[in-house]
Amino acid sequence: MTILITGATGFIGRHVCAELSKNQTLIAVLRQPEQQLPLLRQQVDALGGNGAHIQAVAGDLERPNLGIKDSLPTLDAVIHLAARFAWKLAPNIAHNSNVGGSLAAAELARQHQCRLVFISGFMLENHQHLNRLGIHPTDPERTDWRRVYRRAGAYEASKLEAAFRVRAFTQANDMDLVEVQPATVAGHSQTGMLDAQQPLFNLLDNLAHGRLAMVPGSPEHWLPLVAVDVLATLIAHATTSENAPGRLLALDANTPNLQGTLEIAAQALDMAAPKRHLPLRLLSWLLRIPGMPTVMNTSPEALNFIQTTRFDTRDTQQFMQQQGIKTPDIAQVIAHSAQFYHHLQQAALSPAAS
Repeated sequence: MTILITGATGFIGRHVCAELSKNQTLIAVLRQPEQQLPLLRQQVDALGGNGAHIQAVAGDLERPNLGIKDSLPTLDAVIHLAARFAWKLAPNIAHNSNVGGSLAAAELARQHQCRLVFISGFMLENHQHLNRLGIHPTDPERTDWRRVYRRAGAYEASKLEAAFRVRAFTQANDMDLVEVQPATVAGHSQTGMLDAQQPLFNLLDNLAHGRLAMVPGSPEHWLPLVAVDVLATLIAHATTSENAPGRLLALDANTPNLQGTLEIAAQALDMAAPKRHLPLRLLSWLLRIPGMPTVMNTSPEALNFIQTTRFDTRDTQQFMQQQGIKTPDIAQVIAHSAQFYHHLQQAALSPAAS
């Protein structure tokens, strides 16, 4: 197969490339191919893939047609992973990158009459949350997206809008769409490797530096997780398998509540875990005070992902069993992620690092 992938240099993208490059040819959309491709190949080789199977084409998520001007070979699939992630994004920037880029990737898949593997997010399966935001479940044109952007923040809103508009586009054009909906990404199940840009890394950093004196939410609140290598393997099989279902919820249902997650991480960090809870409404109010998000190293937008909703993952589990994808113990994944974080901090403080 020849597969085009956006977001290849990101944390998830590198692992997806490592998994697929073992047997497939990949074309990575990169802003600066001459500079980025050699490093990407090295990273993929280090993760057990075959960097020689990765080519590159110049492109840009924020430009029409993904900014691709070079001719492409016939594609068998398009994987759209790229997204602009940051809290407090300007709505127009989030929309142009995440909605416009997603529709451009969908159009590219339409032109090549190939499968589109679209990476969205697990909050799309939280139907009560979508209803609270005022999102119409079947017709994106009936949704007041400006209101959604104000209520959810530009990053989450743009990811939600992108998913609904891609669904509508692919349905209207009778396309082969597989939507993978990841939970918050944890580290590698064996090594704990975790990128510093990931929200879980920020949570571990807050715990290690004493910014989590209390557990956000209640004992029912949790932060759903998925190991990055499990997610990458699932995306790879969603790309190559003929019988992949239309939606795959990449979420480990055995993730403990947030207090349990923090207890596992704290034990790995050899520190005490917080015991008392801080209601999310109170925390949200505190974060509206000027300067408090900086002091607490937490954005109000991040609170949306801490919730009480539980999800039905049976279809995904059945597909993973059919494909022979094993699910690691999520408690060990959390511990390995915390240990990896700790090693990074220790390395940064060592005399050699300075």
